[in-house]
Amino acid sequence: MANFLTESMTFDQAQVLLEGGGLNDAGKPKDLFMRGIFVQGGVKNHNQRVYPVHEIQSAVDQLNEVLRRGESILGEADHPEELNINLDRVSHMITEMYMQGGNGIGKLKILATPMGNIVRTLLESGVKLGVSSRGSGNVTESGEVSDFEIVTVDVVARPSAPAAYPKMVYENFVNGRRGAIVEDLARSVTNDQKAQKYLQEELLGFINSLK
Repeated sequence: MANFLTESMTFDQAQVLLEGGGLNDAGKPKDLFMRGIFVQGGVKNHNQRVYPVHEIQSAVDQLNEVLRRGESILGEADHPEELNINLDRVSHMITEMYMQGGNGIGKLKILATPMGNIVRTLLESGVKLGVSSRGSGNVTESGEVSDFEIVTVDVVARPSAPAAYPKMVYENFVNGRRGAIVEDLARSVTNDQKAQKYLQEELLGFINSLK
């Protein structure tokens, strides 16, 4: 039976670049993308696992085949301990992935979902969010992975951060009036500049209240 595998990298480790964002001339939000290393090959990671480069290449090829068929590969803010995608936590979609050396480089588009709007606000407020691949594979005693398959790549807080922002915000929506305000704003922010401003203020205040 294949193992459930997740591998997280910080904003800096993944060499994340933000593309787009902000508002266009009409005052509408521009698409915001994250690009960076989604999975590393040929090196032992912090989980003491090694993904051979040919395994990364195979997984990237499989993911691209899904994209070529016109199917969507959705990801979440933070990731659950399962392979299923939870639609209420979807924040982005993967738009491309390719090999560069031994690494799988990817690009994801932040969606105008409640969790996507939260991720967008955090990124545009200067919070350095990282990425975490989610997939399956077999692991030998020496830590080498085989039969690797990428299911998706999630957006996660830096492991060293004092608070896992997306997860904490999600799990604390129901705790008090401010959480409800943040959730309502995240749902209405897409085409409302005033709501965008209030979302940023309320979200950052909400996060500070969780620390």
